[in-house]
Amino acid sequence: MKRFFLILAATLSLASCASLNQARLMQSGAKVMQALQISDADIKGYVTQSVAQLDAENQIVTSGSYVTRLNRITKGLTEVDGTPLTFKVYKNDEINAFACADGNVRVYTGLLDVMTDNEALGVIGHEVGHVAMQHTLNAYKMSLFASAAMDVIASTGNMAAALTDSVLGQLGEQMINAKYSRKQETEADDFGYEFLKGAGKNPYYMAMAFEKLMSKSETGTPAQISSVANLFSSHPDTQSRIDRVNKKAEADGFTRPEK
Repeated sequence: MKRFFLILAATLSLASCASLNQARLMQSGAKVMQALQISDADIKGYVTQSVAQLDAENQIVTSGSYVTRLNRITKGLTEVDGTPLTFKVYKNDEINAFACADGNVRVYTGLLDVMTDNEALGVIGHEVGHVAMQHTLNAYKMSLFASAAMDVIASTGNMAAALTDSVLGQLGEQMINAKYSRKQETEADDFGYEFLKGAGKNPYYMAMAFEKLMSKSETGTPAQISSVANLFSSHPDTQSRIDRVNKKAEADGFTRPEK
């Protein structure tokens, strides 16, 4: 919130110096102030709208081996910090998965094709970690505030203003491709580690999932290399994260599985 007051102050200062049109100044200020009033519940409502748009644009697998596997992998994982979790499979060859601030989790068939069940759970645990740490909520919030959607919300004064399919689609794509800081990735790794332990799984599997992603980023198809780049960070950072998870698992007395 403090950040937005600073933005508003900067806007006023720049307007004074450049003699900007008064109407535009007031519109800009109103937009920032309107953004300050949007609650987390409002944001999650927009997230749910964006997910519905993504679901409409992607092929959802509703039966068969992929659904059976995902149900087995996520059995017992019903909520995170009070937010219900809903899992679905997208028919897509990219190696990808994403979790949203409203608890919707989408896993691509391309990821399930290259991961064992436990490795896939490691990736899912990491992605759910971004939800638990509110990284996904904050990323979506910033994307919303920076989009044309805020003009609609500010002009109507309605926190639940309906957004166009194109805006929802744009926000959804930004949600899938959200980039997180090294600190946020570490926080999600830590959550995923404890997530696996809490599910009775060996947390080494998260490091093994990262190792497989690194391998695919070097030896995979062009589409796989591109999607891995979107899912995780660059090689040196990923390697340090692998080393960190391995050290934690060893210190906690776990034995690394052969596969």
